Amino acid sequence: MADPSTYRPAPGTIPTDPGVYRFRDAHGRVIYVGKAKSLRPRLSSYFQDVYALHPRTARMVRTGASVEWTVVANEVEALQLEYSWIKEFDPRFNVKYRDDKSYPYLAVTLGENFPRAQVMRGAKKPGTRYFGPYAHAWAIRETLDQLLRVFPLRTCSNGVFKRAGQVGRPCLLGYIDKCSAPCVGRVDEAEHRAIAEDFCEFMAGDTGKFVKRLTARMKAAAADLDFEQAARLRDDIDAMTKALERSTVVFADATDADVFAIAEDGLEISVQLFHVRGGRIRGQRGWVAEMEEQDVPHLMETLLLQVYGGESPEAIPREILLPVLPAEPEAMAALLGGVRGAKVAIRIPQRGDKKTLLETVHRNAEQALARHKVARAGDLSARAQALEELTQALALDEAPLRIECFDVSHVQGTNVVASMVVFEDGLARKSEYRRFLIKGDQVDDTAAMREVLRRRFARYLTERTETEDGRAKKFAYPPNLLVVDGGRPQVEAASSVLRELGIVDIACVGLAKRLEEVWLPGTDFPVILPRGSEGLYLLQRVRDEAHRFAITFHRERRSKGMTTSSLDGIPGLGATRQAALRRHFGSVAKIKAASAEDIAEVPGIGPALAATIAGHLGARSAEAVPAVNLTTGEVVDG
Repeated sequence: MADPSTYRPAPGTIPTDPGVYRFRDAHGRVIYVGKAKSLRPRLSSYFQDVYALHPRTARMVRTGASVEWTVVANEVEALQLEYSWIKEFDPRFNVKYRDDKSYPYLAVTLGENFPRAQVMRGAKKPGTRYFGPYAHAWAIRETLDQLLRVFPLRTCSNGVFKRAGQVGRPCLLGYIDKCSAPCVGRVDEAEHRAIAEDFCEFMAGDTGKFVKRLTARMKAAAADLDFEQAARLRDDIDAMTKALERSTVVFADATDADVFAIAEDGLEISVQLFHVRGGRIRGQRGWVAEMEEQDVPHLMETLLLQVYGGESPEAIPREILLPVLPAEPEAMAALLGGVRGAKVAIRIPQRGDKKTLLETVHRNAEQALARHKVARAGDLSARAQALEELTQALALDEAPLRIECFDVSHVQGTNVVASMVVFEDGLARKSEYRRFLIKGDQVDDTAAMREVLRRRFARYLTERTETEDGRAKKFAYPPNLLVVDGGRPQVEAASSVLRELGIVDIACVGLAKRLEEVWLPGTDFPVILPRGSEGLYLLQRVRDEAHRFAITFHRERRSKGMTTSSLDGIPGLGATRQAALRRHFGSVAKIKAASAEDIAEVPGIGPALAATIAGHLGARSAEAVPAVNLTTGEVVDG
């Protein structure tokens, strides 16, 4: 750990302007990003007596080796730059609000030619409109089932959509009028997109005009004595009404607002968010994060940046209701208003229905924090205890804050692959995971491990002093502890690779599966950690994660090796041109039936290659389908 006084900037060199600052560790990695209205007092606060700082902040300044800053014109620019750097560098010491579960969304893929409605989880994709989140996926499916009779947009996968177009028959939903069946041309692309956009407007809260429109059409049909059409429209109105009943009405007017509430106990903070659209609660979401030395306004500012930083403009509401204003409310409102393209109000409700709803959201936050504390009791202390136990048992100079584990996977020496997983502060850091291909077959585990470690740490030696666009490269950071899956042979192989490369400051151990023994290089006997040890449990988790990651990669490689196509092996026809042929013709069977002139129409394929493809496919078809006498079973010539 570094002494913060060794890299403390001279007080007179720090400007008093607004700006954003970055702490880097000894390897150049950004470990913390922050902003300030005045850089000088903010940065000076980090270099006071270390024992007076919050424990996590004290560990951050000790881990750091340098600090740098960028001056900006105003607080809005500081907010924008801070968010950009946090997204770019993913600093380990910045507060991260993690969802307390994976929430499902109702998503409409407006970026596709024929938009699709579906349930989606995980990271949001560009070109897709999201509604929610919902508490349960079945709630989305029930709502969608009600609305498809009014807004019959497609819900099928791309594969089903293409197959329906090839055979000329829609799926079941097309036959029961819950899909407009664009796959078979019942509606064209423009008509189907209009249906999808109407559906999005309805889900966004603009429901009144659709109910009024259908009611007017129903009355007109009844006046014209077209009672069958009037009955269908009546059922459509009922479907809309039932879908609306699933949303709780909280405001008489068509309020669009997000309501936040927080509950904290000094160690952790729980956040709950209710999405209100058109006066109705459309979704709920929750986060839990570790409390730091920052006050609640700063935490609220960080939360708003993380919630709205990656959202599309239409996802930001007109009004954001909070229990505490962020540190710079005017700057935050200006930033969000610029993204939304319209004014955004950030305020604390003082009375009426909005204050009542805020109190309801606060009760949810308190209950979520209580559930989290029960589920995660002892987790933080267990991680700290695990790192401390490993430090003592393995005689390490410092706690292994970064652990890298390697595993090799193969079947009888074929399709050999390896994995590298990374744990920081006892938690998996999946963005740092890496996969390796081992060239050649019949490679044993020890030789494969040597090759992987040599490649990884040779890259480290090369990249530790290099940067790419101002950032350290992906292999530039060494682990505090290197773990290999295996016993004495594997750990000796790993140790010899480090010695060959001249690396002496990385501890190395092996974890043998059968008895869970921890082997150190150059020892005749393993270290035996107690079965209930948190340190052993952490090593097991790291090892099992490396094994899972390696097995997954190996299965992918093996599946690709087993997949064959009639297009494989044709000279000059690689994966890109194969994909172009399939897109153009729709199937390999249609490619086989095409002439060389038809094949030459595909972009990227010239007449010579088209003739080669037609010749190969024709020859293979003749070889693959011989004529057979069904009576005798003999092959018939000609």
